[in-house]
Amino acid sequence: MSAPPPLMAMLLAVAVMLAPRAPVARGSGAHPAYPDAGGTCGPAAAGAEARLEEHGGGRIIDITHAYRPELPAPGRDGGLGPVTRLAESMANGSVSNVSELRMLVHSGTHVDAPGHMVQAHFEAGLDVDKLDLDVLNGPALLIDVPRDTNITAEAMESLNIPKGVRRVLFRTLNTDRKLMWTKEIDTSFVGFTEDGAQWLLDNTDIKLVGVDYLSFAAFDHLISAHLVFLNNPDIIPIEGLKLDHVKAGIYTLHCLPLRLIGCDGSPIRCILIK
Repeated sequence: MSAPPPLMAMLLAVAVMLAPRAPVARGSGAHPAYPDAGGTCGPAAAGAEARLEEHGGGRIIDITHAYRPELPAPGRDGGLGPVTRLAESMANGSVSNVSELRMLVHSGTHVDAPGHMVQAHFEAGLDVDKLDLDVLNGPALLIDVPRDTNITAEAMESLNIPKGVRRVLFRTLNTDRKLMWTKEIDTSFVGFTEDGAQWLLDNTDIKLVGVDYLSFAAFDHLISAHLVFLNNPDIIPIEGLKLDHVKAGIYTLHCLPLRLIGCDGSPIRCILIK
């Protein structure tokens, strides 16, 4: 076997260092997989649980949350609710089933575009279609953040992330508390403080930041920490990652948003390759 490239060798060393301390009623438009959800497509939400989702004999790990009606969603106390409905249904005599999608783009596992909170970027057309696919795909480090703190400058410094690392997924107390499995928004979630975001910007080469709740910014720093990253269009934040039961370490990350022209965010499918 040939020797790993320098960056991968460095990441492997870092990984060792950071090892964790019903049937549908005719005419209802509902989808039969969700008899109580009023029209959401996909596998039944009943019994949904945090588990490791592996494919390809364990080589591929899906770190994307399924769109369950019970997902927490900004501005909605009762969860996300249904995101699809059957606009045409074979049960109602149509020749095919055709679903219609309607959802908040900043729900579930998603990406923020620079225009999410910076109007100048929005007007300049820095939408999700302009995000750099080279940044969204490549070697990534999954690390555990100290559980007794937000991601402050002090916490960032303690992680000792070396120069050259471009993509980091931060697993926090949010995963331990299973906050993405609770439909109510919990404002005590862990996230970046303004000084933590600024420390990352000033002292690392990180271009992709992944977190395990709906906001990478802590609630008390919701605007200020967002602006530290979103003012810099080179930083791509991924939010709402499903990191339950995934081992800390080095992976190849693949994240693909929808090509939504003029949109400030997008659902995103993220997988890790061992």
